[in-house]
Amino acid sequence: MRRPRAVALLIETSNAYARGLLAGVMAFVRQHRPWSIYLPELGRGDTPPRWLARWRGDGIIARIETREIARAVRRTGLPVVDVSAARHLPGVPWVETDDEGIARLAAEHLLARGFRELAFCGDPRFNWSRWRCEHFVRMARAAGARVHTYASRGSPERPAPLSREHRDLAAWLRRLPRPVGVMACYDIKAQQLLDACRELEVAVPEEVAVVGVDNDPLLCNLAAPPLSSVIPNTHRTGYEAAALLDRMMSGERVTTGARLIPPLGVETRQSTDVLAIADREIAAAVRFIREHACDGATIGDLLRAVPLSRRVLESRYKKATGRTPHEDFVRLRIDRVKQLLGETDHSLERIATLAGFDHPEYMSVAFKRETGQTPGGYRRQARPDRP
Repeated sequence: MRRPRAVALLIETSNAYARGLLAGVMAFVRQHRPWSIYLPELGRGDTPPRWLARWRGDGIIARIETREIARAVRRTGLPVVDVSAARHLPGVPWVETDDEGIARLAAEHLLARGFRELAFCGDPRFNWSRWRCEHFVRMARAAGARVHTYASRGSPERPAPLSREHRDLAAWLRRLPRPVGVMACYDIKAQQLLDACRELEVAVPEEVAVVGVDNDPLLCNLAAPPLSSVIPNTHRTGYEAAALLDRMMSGERVTTGARLIPPLGVETRQSTDVLAIADREIAAAVRFIREHACDGATIGDLLRAVPLSRRVLESRYKKATGRTPHEDFVRLRIDRVKQLLGETDHSLERIATLAGFDHPEYMSVAFKRETGQTPGGYRRQARPDRP
């Protein structure tokens, strides 16, 4: 009998993003031939384990965050898949989250709440933070918003001390116009921003609304107030990395370009649960749509809740948000469908009901029109470990 392939996972277990990657790898292994897994205890950017230099395995999946890890991995001569955006080994295949998709979700989330002053709080030590910033600024400006940016000082080798970072963040916060919607590059930076808001007695979300990235349930729910966050599809990212390594260990030649995995959506919590719209009647209309789109509410229901004629409502709504009420009804329902397809095993009939569609057939037509994919195709892409 053929022995199981020996695979090293040089991925930390200290954060939700990395644990999601590991869960995706494990899902692939359960579906296919078993691997003999080597998982050392690592923190992000730690030195490589000493045993790697003499290890005689078959392949490696690694978060190559430092040049030292890159050198150690290269010396093994084994098939490698990188799941880091740092790109310290540009000649190997890599699988990562789609930073443009993440920035788009965050920008749309804040714009939908009426913010026309937006900001990005980043950490330029990381490629993914710089890329998210570039995409967020471009999308916000295209939507007519003013954009402000913050970048941590320091280098990958010598990050700024936390006390200095806290002072810099507080100074930036004081200069920002209000109300403002802020995208933080990831949940830890968002938590730091919320801490600065609390110290300065800035009301969140009324004066500063904050959305992070990674949807780490511990960080997000321990934050004060609880943090809204973009949900990366780490499970699929890990699964695709494992599938790619399996092909390489079988002798198949693969391209070294990026495989970018789109995010699943935004988990809304208290840190962005606000409307920054001066027109009170239109703010009420936006709130009604947010709260009732997935209950099957109609334009007629909206007109009964907001005492305006349809023509006046649509004109003022579009002026305030850049969209029509109907477009927001559809957008919120499609977002809910995406989330349910990516996170549950519900039938299409059940998903249609939970997303506010009268019939699964109409949901499928609307979903294909808005996304270019069928619901089944989207689910297979979002959850490749499911049959």
